[in-house]
Amino acid sequence: MRDTSGERRATVTLSNTQPIACTLTAGNFKDRMAWIGELTRDALRSHERQDLVLDLRYAPEAADRVREMVRKEQECCSFLTFAIREGLDEIRVTITAPEAARKAADELFERFVASAPTKTVLSCCISEAKSEQ
Repeated sequence: MRDTSGERRATVTLSNTQPIACTLTAGNFKDRMAWIGELTRDALRSHERQDLVLDLRYAPEAADRVREMVRKEQECCSFLTFAIREGLDEIRVTITAPEAARKAADELFERFVASAPTKTVLSCCISEAKSEQ
């Protein structure tokens, strides 16, 4: 479905009766985390967390992989709600955990950003920039 801005949107909302548990076996979970880690390193541009909501922004060229990730995660973690918005310059995934998963939210969300590249700011560069002003 496309909204008035031309973005494609998909939202999956599940009932509150879903168990708060991933259904993957240990081996499949390890493989999935490696696959998500690769996607994160390759295409995650930014992320932001606000309480029980994690917002992920990916490069548009990773759209097929991002859609696949959401599809797979919906199968094994059906208690989470996923929303996808596709624009020309990014694909955005919003993951919402239910209140019942509050205690596990940090661990749940960490797996989507753990392999994100970090931006290092060197103090020498900051000092030089300030002295030039």
